[in-house]
Amino acid sequence: MTDTVAAAAREVDEVPPTKHPVDEIPRLARLFPLGLQHVLAMYAGAVAVPLIVGGALGYSAADLAFLISADLFVAGIATIIQSVGFWRFGVRLPIMQGVTFAAVGPMISIGTTYDITAVFGATIATGLFMVLVAPFFSTLLRFFPPIVTGTVILIIGVSLMDVAAGWITSQGESAAPSDLGLAAGTLLFIVLVERFAPSAIARCSVLIGLALGTLAALPMGKVDWSGVGDAGWFAVVTPLHFGLPTFPVAAVLSMLVVGLVIMVETTGDMIAVGEIVEKPVSTKRLADGLRADGLSTMLGGFFNTFPYTAFAQNVGLVSLTGVASRFVATMAGLILVVLGLVPKVSAVVEGVPSAVLGGAGIALFGMVAASGIRSLSKVRFDNKNILVVAVALGVAMLPTVKPEIYAEFPTWFQLVFDSGISAGAIAAILLNLLLNGDQLKGVQDTQDVAPHDALRAVQPAVLTYDAATGTGGTVEVSAPAATTGTDAVAVGSEPEPLASPEPPVSSEPAVSSDPAATPDPVTPSDPVGDDDAPTGRS
Repeated sequence: MTDTVAAAAREVDEVPPTKHPVDEIPRLARLFPLGLQHVLAMYAGAVAVPLIVGGALGYSAADLAFLISADLFVAGIATIIQSVGFWRFGVRLPIMQGVTFAAVGPMISIGTTYDITAVFGATIATGLFMVLVAPFFSTLLRFFPPIVTGTVILIIGVSLMDVAAGWITSQGESAAPSDLGLAAGTLLFIVLVERFAPSAIARCSVLIGLALGTLAALPMGKVDWSGVGDAGWFAVVTPLHFGLPTFPVAAVLSMLVVGLVIMVETTGDMIAVGEIVEKPVSTKRLADGLRADGLSTMLGGFFNTFPYTAFAQNVGLVSLTGVASRFVATMAGLILVVLGLVPKVSAVVEGVPSAVLGGAGIALFGMVAASGIRSLSKVRFDNKNILVVAVALGVAMLPTVKPEIYAEFPTWFQLVFDSGISAGAIAAILLNLLLNGDQLKGVQDTQDVAPHDALRAVQPAVLTYDAATGTGGTVEVSAPAATTGTDAVAVGSEPEPLASPEPPVSSEPAVSSDPAATPDPVTPSDPVGDDDAPTGRS
């Protein structure tokens, strides 16, 4: 009998541990199309930023194509770092990386005041800042509640509409009827694809709209693909192509604000994906993911591109496909690297008519603004919170509607406030501290951070700590209730374990009735905590 039990025990010991779906590698026949789907979902947003910044700085078609190639190349590397991971870099989840829209305004201001080498220098400095701050960032989340993040995201989307209008008018005062028709047609294609196409195809509605709009422009002679023939089939993305980076102090400080915004949105995306794939993100993994963002941003500056963040549209795609494997994102990263090494692909994108880009921009930037509105919908709008949004939005719009308003001010001041995005972000943070600062010292409720790279399709559960009673723990809630402007994840203090799985008192948010869904408590202030301990959600 003893021998039988011992043999059975040996058999149990010999059974290999079951891999989490996140760590499984699908067969290649399935891996490649899933990775390509992620690339298609984020491609239009990925190439938009180099087109905007390069166009605003007056670069040639060849330089624009190079910026696009560099962007795709580093986006692929950044995605691989985030999904595969090494040492203390990478969250090791199916997350796609791309250039953030939050940096567009500041980068254009820096580029016009100095040159693009200052943009790359400020980008490198911002990446280094993100790497250094990553282990401690959870203590800063309280300064970015929905009233701040929602306002900043709304400002980004509204400010970028000026870019869409400039594309339609070809930077003139008015649009030709044919250009306006192309923009409207492209926008209509996007809406129709979103309405009638299957969900998997609808995820690529902006990219499909761009393709159909370009085809419609071919008979009109508005498509210029003359550079495609001259572009090679293969070329290495050379670092420091535009010269050695420079580091003007004002430019660096302006971009550091962007770095904080990037870290907030990446935190939201990482925890969202962790909930979807049922592998909660620990404080250690959160810090690893933020370090990877910083490293990718440093690589971006070195390889002639811009700051990187997690792309939110791909968060919804993970939920839609139901495939949790992080190696799908790795495959997508490899595809992006290959596309970055093929200049002809970038030359094709550069040849898309500006009016078509403008039509797509209305949808793309409008979704950014809508994402901010959705985040603000979680806020209880008392007089203080109304004032936070109103003043921050007004400050941000001043340089948008009157670009020369700060022309008489010092250069450092213009670099910050000529960009409505950075000016609005600073105003929102300071106003919230001034008007709601007393509440920041008290109860810290949940915060739902919406990213500003696209309209998020998934609202993950959030984790909260009952700081009001001092007896709370980490619990899963289905959605945050109406909140004030001081909502934030409780960080920096150690929660005590729940004494029992009984429901909380009626004054607290309703929690999940499934005990298995309630993760173990965690100490958010410890950046090197247990991998299985879930972190708070901003």
